[in-house]
Amino acid sequence: MNKKLVLIVIVMITVGTAIIATTTTIQQQVDAVTSKRGFDGGTQTSIFENDVYVAWWTNKTGNDEVMYRMSSDAGKTFTDKVNLSNTPNSDSVDVEISADEGRVAVSWWERNQTLNDPVIRISNDNGKTFGPTLKLATNGTIGG
Repeated sequence: MNKKLVLIVIVMITVGTAIIATTTTIQQQVDAVTSKRGFDGGTQTSIFENDVYVAWWTNKTGNDEVMYRMSSDAGKTFTDKVNLSNTPNSDSVDVEISADEGRVAVSWWERNQTLNDPVIRISNDNGKTFGPTLKLATNGTIGG
């Protein structure tokens, strides 16, 4: 086998291992932070490079709401929490979050006696702001 090829393979394996180790370390830090800070049900995280995005649902307002925080320093500090759902007439539960290259998508279910709809909010600026709540089961938007 060519010595250059062997060297390239070794470098690729080393870099890949370093990336996996860094991501694992960041995930461990995030897990430690979320457990210490008393995040309620279903804490979900997404990591892209040094950006960490966390979403969860909580019932501190009398009904379940989807909350969100982000970190741009690998989980050392987080922004203030933001209520993404803000729906007093339904429970917002079963949150999921995904991030990639500056885009963050947070989805969840809105549920009450007559409603059981999946919804999503999307950010195109690294999770700093989010667009309107989109109903996934039908066309159109809810909220603002």
